[in-house]
Amino acid sequence: QVQLVESGGGLVQPGGSLRLSCAASGFPFAIVDMSWSRRAPGKEHEWVANISFSGRHTNYADSVKGRFTVTRDNSKKTTYLQINSLEPEDTAVYYCHWADYWGQGTQVTVSS
Repeated sequence: QVQLVESGGGLVQPGGSLRLSCAASGFPFAIVDMSWSRRAPGKEHEWVANISFSGRHTNYADSVKGRFTVTRDNSKKTTYLQINSLEPEDTAVYYCHWADYWGQGTQVTVSS
């Protein structure tokens, strides 16, 4: 069955960085576009970024453009979200997803 497993979250100080990973299985990862979203406490899901199946095309929400970078390694069936210059407003559970399938999320907390 389809599985998406995020990892790499944690507690980080403002200005810090994290690299989130999403390991996929159960579907043809190499031929599908992948997305990342987040949900901050008390807020709706916010789409963050997506990446084409080849990795050549990426798109970002304005709120993260220039700070977040999405990549993928099709040989490892994994997509990554590098998040830099973290701000307290980036505190959220981060999810990768494809079609109607979502991972369980990984918590990112930005606090001094």
